[in-house]
Parts: sequence; C-alpha cells; structure tokens
Amino acid sequence: MGQSFELESVEQLAAAAVGEPGQRHFFLVAREGAMGMTLACEKFHIQGLLTRARQLLEAQELAAEAEGADPAGTPPVGEPDWSIGELGLGFHESKRKFVIVAREVEREGEDPATARLWVTPEQVRDFAKQAEQVLAGGRPTCNYCGLPIDPSGHPCPAANGSRPIF
Repeated sequence: MGQSFELESVEQLAAAAVGEPGQRHFFLVAREGAMGMTLACEKFHIQGLLTRARQLLEAQELAAEAEGADPAGTPPVGEPDWSIGELGLGFHESKRKFVIVAREVEREGEDPATARLWVTPEQVRDFAKQAEQVLAGGRPTCNYCGLPIDPSGHPCPAANGSRPIF
C-alpha cells in the first residue's frame, strides 16, 4: 500500500508526461510546502480530469479567464509514490474549493492509498491549460478515426485497415 496524502492548500498542481509520443508515461504532480507527491496515471485519467474540470468550472460560473494567468510549466517528475486506479473531481460549496480525489490501484489483500488535493478555481483553470499542453505533445490523431498516428504509419479502421495512412 502506498502513502495517503491530504493536501489542504496545494501550491502546485500539474500534469506531466515522460517519454516519446506513443510511449509516454503520465503523472499527476502536486506540492504543498515541503510535502510533494507524484502519482503515475494513464493519459485517460488526465483527459477525464480535464473534461470534468471544465464542466465544474462552467457549472459554478467560474469559467471566466483569470487575467494574466500563465499555466505553470511541467514540473520535474521523480519516482511515483503510487499508481492511480480511480480519479475524481468535485466542488465543495462552503470551502469554495475543488477537491481532486485519487485512489491507488487496488491490490489483493491491501487497502488502497488515497490522495485528496484541495485547489482553488484559479488553480484548476491553470491546471487545465497546462494539462492541455501536455496532452497536445503526443502523437497526432487521424482525421478519419480519431486514433493516434504512429511515426511508422496508421492502419486506419475507417479504411478497414487495408492500407496505412501517412
């Protein structure tokens, strides 16, 4: 079982990717003071978090652009504390903060670790911009099927996989 985290006042929140497109490993990185955490995840976790963040920002009428906001760069990534199995995002009305809840991949006979990260709406907006940049650094997608195109080509299902499309 990994270490559980509760970061009440997150100072840094970022998505990170290490490796070449098509072979990248994704991470969720957060820091509060001297306490930092790096959680390994899949690309779809970051995509889902990004989608949910946009929905909640819009629902809370907080989607207006923060003036002068500049998304933070990708932080250095160390060894992950653990791998995310489940990831969610909610909004706490009385705190006026978002909470990201991550749960470790379950292993037989062990209770999974959890992480709760409390972030402001501005931090969520900045995270969304930064995460979009990380996701955009991957392989281009096919205009016909939406799947990623490898450098060696792409057997597109829209063409019944009969020929690679470059």
